Amino acid sequence: MGGQPMFILSEDTERTRGEDAQTSNIQAGKAVAETVRTTLGPRGMDKMLVSDSGDVVITNDGATILEEMDIEHPAADMIVEVAATQEEEVGDGTTTASVLAGRLLAKAEDLLEDDVHPTTIVEGYHEASRLALDAIDEVTLDATLDDDLLEQVTESSMTGKGTGDIDAATLAETVVTAVKHAQTDDGVARDDITVRTQTGGGASATRLVEGVISEEEPVHAEMPRSVSDADVAVLDLDLDLQEANIDAEYNVTDVDQLEQAISAEEEELRSYAESVVDAGVDVAFVTGDIEDRVASILAKEGVLAVDSVSDDEATRITRTVGATTVGSVKDLEAEDLGSAETVRVETFGDEELAFIEGGANAETVTLFARGGTEHVTDELERALNDAIDVAIAALDEGGAVPGAGATEIAIADQIRSGTAAIEGRKQLAVEAFADAVDVLPRTLAENTGMDPIDALVDLRTTHESEGLAGLIAEGQTGHVGDPIEAGVLDPAAVKREAVESATEAATMIARIDDVISAN
Repeated sequence: MGGQPMFILSEDTERTRGEDAQTSNIQAGKAVAETVRTTLGPRGMDKMLVSDSGDVVITNDGATILEEMDIEHPAADMIVEVAATQEEEVGDGTTTASVLAGRLLAKAEDLLEDDVHPTTIVEGYHEASRLALDAIDEVTLDATLDDDLLEQVTESSMTGKGTGDIDAATLAETVVTAVKHAQTDDGVARDDITVRTQTGGGASATRLVEGVISEEEPVHAEMPRSVSDADVAVLDLDLDLQEANIDAEYNVTDVDQLEQAISAEEEELRSYAESVVDAGVDVAFVTGDIEDRVASILAKEGVLAVDSVSDDEATRITRTVGATTVGSVKDLEAEDLGSAETVRVETFGDEELAFIEGGANAETVTLFARGGTEHVTDELERALNDAIDVAIAALDEGGAVPGAGATEIAIADQIRSGTAAIEGRKQLAVEAFADAVDVLPRTLAENTGMDPIDALVDLRTTHESEGLAGLIAEGQTGHVGDPIEAGVLDPAAVKREAVESATEAATMIARIDDVISAN
């Protein structure tokens, strides 16, 4: 090269290597995990997130907190991905996965300082992860998940999640009813369960609707407010004057021509309304617009009509009432209609909602959640969606395990027992993994108002002498007890996913020794 320097990267590129890169990435991951640690458990605290535009989110849902945070560091973003994956796969345990990933990084940092090679750490963590999954299988309950156990799993997931003035047990019963309604031979049809929120009233007004709720209101004030044994049409069109596909001008030279044009418009609109009425429609849900004159005719004929229905909502209505979506009013026939026991319109403040219940197929159910403010309803909606996912995970993906930190104590104990069979420095990484798992019961104790060290010692002692033991929240503090007797259960799938995703994220970050960033 004649002694000339060779530039491979742009002059604006920043590069961090070796220990500096590892330290930077690990510190970023730990910081993100620490952000959500105080939200863990039934006594976890909430976070208030304020955007630059003034929008406020109040929640203790780990996935929501990390999603709303403006995180730029790529390693920290991996922890966010852990929470997102956990939420997508099993619907809950996002805080658990994030906190565990952060603690695994902290332990990896200590090992790196002791000159343990990153590859050794990765191998040890994966070995410990295998032992952890075996421990989860061993503590999984053999009992069949009947409604009582399923309600305990669901209630445990919602405890402390903004359930307002209603106890989690009542909400859990409602959620389990909804899940059972959507259960098929192939599992639970998650898309058949919808959560709809409405401000005004307390959370105790939350109820299950065996059908669909439409956010759109009737297009005419004179339309009926309630229809029983309704024949329902779902129309994917506009009940309005059709516009020409080309630009055209018409010269009107006298009044007769104008009257003929107006008469033609009136006839076209009347034909739309008559086609709906002649087909025997009692209630029409239209994805497009309904012209005022068409709405007036339908109102006179006693037809309840709703327009601007979203495609997703129209699909749910179609499935519920057993209708066929029609794209042309001329093609509308009686066999295209579905049926519902009742379609009624209820008023909530300044809003009106249409309830479609008791459809011919009745596949879809809706949890209608109420709350005093928008922040309360938003958090209640998140809690209910998590509860639904948790119940489905327990039913479809492997049962339930003891909660309240008991499973984590069992995991740590099994990993420590397995270290004797592991040789070399990899044993240090396996032991570090067990110590990292301890952060979960310690955090539960801390958030419950207990001394974390004393609680951890009591948990280990009780686990060794009496079997599974967890931290049972009671009043303003808690005590060590049997989580199964206390009805504190978690889906096994949530624990498995948390261990796997946290391990993958921590090992990926620990292996990075060179960060190249372009400006």
